[in-house]
Amino acid sequence: MLILASSSPYRRALLEQLRIPFATEAPHLDETPHPSESPRATSLRLARQKAQKVALQHPEDLIIGCDQVAVLGDEIMDKPLTHERAVAQLQRASGQLMVFHTALCLLNARTGNLQQDCILVQVRYRTLDSRQIERYLQTDRPYDCAGSTKIEAFGITIVDSVDCHDPTALVGLPLITLTRLLAQEGILLP
Repeated sequence: MLILASSSPYRRALLEQLRIPFATEAPHLDETPHPSESPRATSLRLARQKAQKVALQHPEDLIIGCDQVAVLGDEIMDKPLTHERAVAQLQRASGQLMVFHTALCLLNARTGNLQQDCILVQVRYRTLDSRQIERYLQTDRPYDCAGSTKIEAFGITIVDSVDCHDPTALVGLPLITLTRLLAQEGILLP
């Protein structure tokens, strides 16, 4: 059985695109970055830890762990959770480049085989005024999204460009990379 170690509705919707049966289970772990840990290292560590935690309850299954860390300059852009924090994040992002580090881990709990990758996504934001930010936030309400942007929805209107070889990585589950890792476990798609 394939298990997605996540409670994210966005990751679940992406995985459904592959048309393979899977279950989900939230890993519930502390996602605080370690001191002096790079965003890439944080995302890789958390993706691995999420998969390992869920594997404890599913010792015969394939576990998918994911994590994403968004960075603007040297500041981590967490999920804003509130309107005020989302406004502040988008004001800061206006006209700037935000980098998303999306890590993926596929753990075969039965064999212990662990595969990992981290996909870098560079998003250049348009210059935004306060009215544009408010209209966007009222439309998408992206309070549960790192960087306050739902690129798969109306968020596409506030960016100038997205640079990445695996476009689903920005939503939180890099499907191109996942299909490669699944193939190494004998799951060939299509």
